[in-house]
Amino acid sequence: MLNSKTPTRLLGAITAAALLSGPVMAEEIQLRALGLVSTHKSHTALERSFYETLGEETGLDVTVNFNPLDVLGVDMQDTLRVVRAGTFDIVETTIGSAARDDPFLEGLDLIGVSPNIDVLKETVDAYREVFSQRVKEKFNAKVLTLWPFGPQIFYCKGEVNSIADMEGLRVRSYTATMSALVESFGATPVTLQFAEVYPALQRGVAECAITSPTSGNTGNWPEVTDSLYMLSVSWSVQAHLMNLDTWNAMSEDAQTKMMAAFSDLEDQYWEMARTNNGKAVKCSTGQDCEEYLPFNMTEVTPSEADLAALNASVETVILPTWAENCNANFPECSQIWNDTIGAVRGLSIE
Repeated sequence: MLNSKTPTRLLGAITAAALLSGPVMAEEIQLRALGLVSTHKSHTALERSFYETLGEETGLDVTVNFNPLDVLGVDMQDTLRVVRAGTFDIVETTIGSAARDDPFLEGLDLIGVSPNIDVLKETVDAYREVFSQRVKEKFNAKVLTLWPFGPQIFYCKGEVNSIADMEGLRVRSYTATMSALVESFGATPVTLQFAEVYPALQRGVAECAITSPTSGNTGNWPEVTDSLYMLSVSWSVQAHLMNLDTWNAMSEDAQTKMMAAFSDLEDQYWEMARTNNGKAVKCSTGQDCEEYLPFNMTEVTPSEADLAALNASVETVILPTWAENCNANFPECSQIWNDTIGAVRGLSIE
């Protein structure tokens, strides 16, 4: 029994014990998430649904305030900066666009290195650990997902049936190595954000533009282009990133459940890349159409000569261009790439 003579130290210990034995308050997590451009309808719909059901799926007391980046007027190239600053807790970003702040990141999806989606999965997994460490150190962020939009192909005005037909044309690009490839074709790269491409094609600022079949279709690019040249040059790998301070503030249990949920989201996006791009091509080229918008572009299959030219450019143009840019900022860059993706693909930067 306690009385007025009970020592203060003992009272403190008893009070602490009572608090510890009482009901534990649930961990409340509130997140601000910056998502894909809203015109990527299928991808944005999946992302929105994921955040709406995140609490139910994880069993966590979590609420997410989600908005597409174009709705808030945020430039894709600034996404790494806003997650580093904590302006948003989670951002979704296109690695190639965000890599202006660090060329090392572009090494994940260099032009021509991954000829198909199965090889891409191997290269992404080979680079995932070093990529995640670099993002953590330089941008104060935790990598939650890595996944591709799909093959990056050419939407062009007029007849474009080969690489040779692009000589003298202005071609929308969004990474340094993509611009180097375009220049090797004798064309002029024009750096444009996705939302700027449609009016640029419409007004003749550019004659061709590179993106995935799904993105081009939902962005209505077939309204202002004629030829769908199916030369796949890269994959537009995306990432979901969480501010590291936000991540570290969560309990270990919450982190484990959150990563499991984002891992499942990543799997869904990989499956979308495997299936939806074919559907979008059919819709854009006047074939049987479901889920995407119907158009009547001409589908052009690249010749063996053009495929060989793309493959040759990897060692003669792409790797040297990227290595020069990356090593200038991070001297270990080439060696890390050689030890990861290079080892998987049998390629080496000298």
